[in-house]
Amino acid sequence: MADESKSRYLQYLELVTGPLEEKKRWRQYKARVKGLPDNYRTAVEAMERYLMHFGPADGAGAMTMYEDLMELFERSAADGTPIRDIFGDDPVEFVEAFMANYPLGQYRTRERNRFTSAIERAAQDDRKQ
Repeated sequence: MADESKSRYLQYLELVTGPLEEKKRWRQYKARVKGLPDNYRTAVEAMERYLMHFGPADGAGAMTMYEDLMELFERSAADGTPIRDIFGDDPVEFVEAFMANYPLGQYRTRERNRFTSAIERAAQDDRKQ
């Protein structure tokens, strides 16, 4: 009976706060970020802010992306790869290409294409009138 009550409580808690496993993964990710050298941590935190605004919004897909980001930066830090060598000359181009590798990042590309096509169709209708 106690296990059943706990299960209901956890179900309710996850309904209100989101999946507990995702929160655990997020805390683990943030601990890994803290373990990076200062310049790598600064770069990861900047990319994280960008991804929070423009990246995938779902928990599992986003967490996979952040964990992959950590793999990249932990390896780069271990190898001594300069930050500019990771991002290249255009950090936005890098982060957009990085996001495109994840399903919800591809959603943004599809929506951009859909939007561009709709504007093109509307512009063609202007020429007909």
